[in-house]
Amino acid sequence: TGRSCTSIWIDLLKGNTLMSAKLFYFTLGPVQGFVAQARRTRDFWAGSFLLSWLSGVAMAEIKRQGGKITFPLPADGYLDWIEGKGQGDAPRQGAIPNRFKAVAATVPHDFNGRLLEQTVREAWLALAEHIWQQDKLAEHDSQGHSRRIWMRQHAHFWEISWAVSDDDSATDLLDRRKNWRSHVPQPEPGVKCMMMDGWQELSGAERPGQTTRDGQHTPLAQFWRSVRDSGATGMLSDLREQEHLCALAYVKRRFARHFASLNCTLPSGLRLAGWTLDTGMPSVTYMAATHWLKTLVDTVSSEELTTVYKLASQLTSEHSEWQSRIACLEEAAQRKTPDARHLLALDGNLFFEHVQATPSAYGYDKNAMKALRTELSDLKNKHPALCAAPLSPYYAILLMDGDSLGAQMSVPDKQAPISTALNAFTQAAPKVVYQHNGQLIYAGGDDVLAILPLEDALACAAAVRNTYRDCFREHAPQVNTSISAAVEYAHVKLPLTQVLGDAHDLLDKVAKDGAGRDAVAVRVWNNGGMALQWAQPWEIALNNGRLVLDELLATLRNVTPDHAIFSNKFFFLFRELFDLLNPTEQQAQVVSEEQALDLLAVEFWHSAENRQWPLNQAKDCIEPLLKQCYPVTRTAESAKEHWKRSGTLNVDGALLLRFLASKGVMQ
Repeated sequence: TGRSCTSIWIDLLKGNTLMSAKLFYFTLGPVQGFVAQARRTRDFWAGSFLLSWLSGVAMAEIKRQGGKITFPLPADGYLDWIEGKGQGDAPRQGAIPNRFKAVAATVPHDFNGRLLEQTVREAWLALAEHIWQQDKLAEHDSQGHSRRIWMRQHAHFWEISWAVSDDDSATDLLDRRKNWRSHVPQPEPGVKCMMMDGWQELSGAERPGQTTRDGQHTPLAQFWRSVRDSGATGMLSDLREQEHLCALAYVKRRFARHFASLNCTLPSGLRLAGWTLDTGMPSVTYMAATHWLKTLVDTVSSEELTTVYKLASQLTSEHSEWQSRIACLEEAAQRKTPDARHLLALDGNLFFEHVQATPSAYGYDKNAMKALRTELSDLKNKHPALCAAPLSPYYAILLMDGDSLGAQMSVPDKQAPISTALNAFTQAAPKVVYQHNGQLIYAGGDDVLAILPLEDALACAAAVRNTYRDCFREHAPQVNTSISAAVEYAHVKLPLTQVLGDAHDLLDKVAKDGAGRDAVAVRVWNNGGMALQWAQPWEIALNNGRLVLDELLATLRNVTPDHAIFSNKFFFLFRELFDLLNPTEQQAQVVSEEQALDLLAVEFWHSAENRQWPLNQAKDCIEPLLKQCYPVTRTAESAKEHWKRSGTLNVDGALLLRFLASKGVMQ
């Protein structure tokens, strides 16, 4: 008939059914299609923030129509900020999942779900129009191509599903409603966006490329060069050379610059107002360099820091990390002169050897980079602590998600305690991530996404798990839940989108399905692909609340500060011995676990300088490591001693210890 599913649904609900409606369900998407497509860490943050903001707009409209939100509870005061009445600290992270429910008794008989859908769409269009006007994009759109693309993409991107019911048990109503959807995006013409795959970039150019055969700038290059050189606040850092974006990606990249001046009233009567947002989000290179930068600031003198800053500032005038708040760097900067703070605001790329070796490939002056490289080399020779500190090219993505909570949300008696616990968790998570030198990208409901230094990621995951358990403890046994984690260690040269996409696979298939939930899974990615994978239930990975791997690192470093204990020879032997000890299809395991432990302890004692240890002490260190190398699958209904444990040793547990000790910098 050409009619939308929403209008058909409205007709079906006319009459007494609508008059007695008690429950309202709403969902907004595509989630991954909007959040996960990103080129920078700030793009991830922007996507999650905007999706959460739109969900908040829907909540505010439900309240305006007399409804009451019961799940999930928004953070205290969040809806007030959306309506321009916020007080205290303004929200910075997305904190509302994209699905929630309103209580029936507080929804009036004339509640208008279609109006709510229109309000959400109009809120997005209002924000998009505000950015178009603030950046004066019309001045770069001589033929009107950009405006047509802008309106088409913003008007047809969001998929919204909603349903009303007076049946408390109809918890699958929204899922059934979503199955009716007929939203099929039409193919986009022209050159495609560099952030969001498949969407046409804004210039409307028919062909890619920066120059024509006669050396002239193409229409694509002319448009984006004009936008980049417009003088708009933050444009040079927000839009890289030769970068072209679709309308949706442009809003993600630029909205934080203009969100504070958003102020409008939608046709429904709902007032919208933005607030000042901190635009700082550390790059992956800056996050990877965090602990090395702290060592630099702590080790060298204030005068030496000033020299480094002067040389580095000759390479770039942009303090792109000025608003990046990382706990250990803020504390380190306070102990030095202001030049330390300015130095820590510079691009993290400046300090990596692969950048210093080919500066022109990264847009840096060759001679200026040589001067900085020479100064840093002299400082390493002068300060042993700096020389011994490896500059890791790896950072970490932490993704966490609650276990077995979805089924319990459908039980009416459990909804209130779940909402209360999740609200407390959402408000506590940012502090936990900050204390571990991380940057929270998203915390909403039972989901957490953060970027962290390599050194802090696993400890942060364990701390978030403890916080989650604490928030639900007072509601047990009525609500039984746990939380699983995926930690991706990725080389700075890998595409960020690839890493985040893999994190979801690691969480769902390895931590939850493979290890049985309430578990942690780790992957390490180098330039050649996946280097290792390890997973264990939290109760196996932790010892009295502390990671076993962290305890091993601390013990071994106390004995051998020069890290001789982690020699390549020993880990090569580890791999060979595991291949020998593991059973095959043709024969069972040839030695017992106790014999395997003795054999590995002897090899450990013979490697590097480890004979300074008593042999029994070497065995005490190998035993907990060996336990981390036997994969375990948790069974929720049984005690830990009855969980399924593989009879095959996974060497990746030992290789992960080696990776963490060396920070991925293999000598």
